[in-house]
Amino acid sequence: MDTPMKPPTETPTTLGEQLLLLSLDDESGTAKESAKVALAISAASLVECALAGRIDVTDDKVTVVDATPLGEPALDTALAAIVGKDQPGRTKDWINQLKTDAVARANTGLIEKGLVREEKKKVLGLFPVRRYPEADGSVETAVRQRLDAVVLRGATPDERTASLVALLHGAKLHRLAFPDADARRVEAAMESISHGQWSATAVRHVVKAAEDALTAIIAVTVTTTVIAGS
Repeated sequence: MDTPMKPPTETPTTLGEQLLLLSLDDESGTAKESAKVALAISAASLVECALAGRIDVTDDKVTVVDATPLGEPALDTALAAIVGKDQPGRTKDWINQLKTDAVARANTGLIEKGLVREEKKKVLGLFPVRRYPEADGSVETAVRQRLDAVVLRGATPDERTASLVALLHGAKLHRLAFPDADARRVEAAMESISHGQWSATAVRHVVKAAEDALTAIIAVTVTTTVIAGS
């Protein structure tokens, strides 16, 4: 049996921050696939809480196992929201509810860790916009190297890398991670990794629920957009 690959030493980042790094253009700081990425980052908050043993999913209901904060502001905000809910909510509902704050907090995290910088501009001299060009590319490079190793070269993933793959796969963000690779090969490999036996059962429940919820939400979004444009 292969030994799970060990990630290179790098600045610690959340899965949501890694997703955001993959989506940002290094030079301009504009985000690609922003709607899908927002959903994936939100789902990543749930997955991180599961990896830390804080939540589980039973019958698609998110339940709290341990309410102890993790010490990461973005994740503690998500966990506090779940803890404060009187009744367990569905995975899809939590992904939709958490997505706005999840993206904003991922941006803040990347800025505070010195990985991107914030630039404020005005479009047409009137409309303010914010961009996040790269300030330190080491983490994104390491993330892409890990993804390349497990998806294209068959290395055995650790559970965080496998979780990242599952989130990318569920949100249909294959091209974000592998813009130049064969699309069918990438999708097939991500599918296999997402459904592999790489983590504890409780974590796999949450990852699978998050992946399924992302697929369902995005399918509805695409259908609605097509109908609206007809």
